[in-house]
Order: sequence, then structure tokens, then C-alpha cells
Amino acid sequence: QVQLVESGGGLVQAGGSLRLSCAASGRAFGTYAMGWFRQAPGKEREFVAAINFSGVRTAYADSVKGRFTISRDTPKNTVYLQMNSLTPEDTALYYCAAVFAPLEAGTRSSPHEYDYWGQGTQVTVSS
Repeated sequence: QVQLVESGGGLVQAGGSLRLSCAASGRAFGTYAMGWFRQAPGKEREFVAAINFSGVRTAYADSVKGRFTISRDTPKNTVYLQMNSLTPEDTALYYCAAVFAPLEAGTRSSPHEYDYWGQGTQVTVSS
């Protein structure tokens, strides 16, 4: 069982940056693949970024590639999402997700592939 708590959201002007954090409780954080998703009002939840259990493999949605960076600090049980060059289109509720996936080389980009979810942190980008 893993519990996830996101933080770091807020209001930022276009072109600005934010770093989201996702703190995980429970044991063996290093055996979980992690992902970030977002959901804007009236839209479906969409994939943003993912990282595998070891941190070696990452994946990004085309819309954020080159602007966002996902990373993990396993001793701190935390995964991060560094967001740069933000635009109003990035405005959404951002969720952290986890799935038990030890020794899995790849990443997971579908929300249906994740078993644990945080409550979300709001990111609002003003123009």
C-alpha cells in the first residue's frame, strides 16, 4: 500500500516555473513506477510524465517534452516534476500516481496502469 501526497502547485505567470513534489509513504518506494497526470476542467485526465522504478527511464507527453522534467529521490520517497516555460494550457489539477513495478525497464503512460493516486495539486498559469 502506498499513499501519495502532492505539493508545490500554485499560481504562476506564463513563462514561469514550478516544481511539484509527490511524497510517498509505505515501504519499498524503489519498487514503484511513478507518473504525473493532469486534468483540466471539462477534460479527461491526461498523461504528463513517467519514470520507472530505478529512475533510469523517463517518458513525456509531446506537449511538455523539453519543458518538464520528472525525477525521483528514492531515499526521500519523493518524485518531482520540474515545470519550466509554463503556458496557460498547462493549467490543471496535477496528480501523482504509483504502481508496483520492480525490475520493469519501461514506463507506463496510461492512467489505467496505475494503482495508487494522490489527491492532486492545482497549477494555474496566467497569461
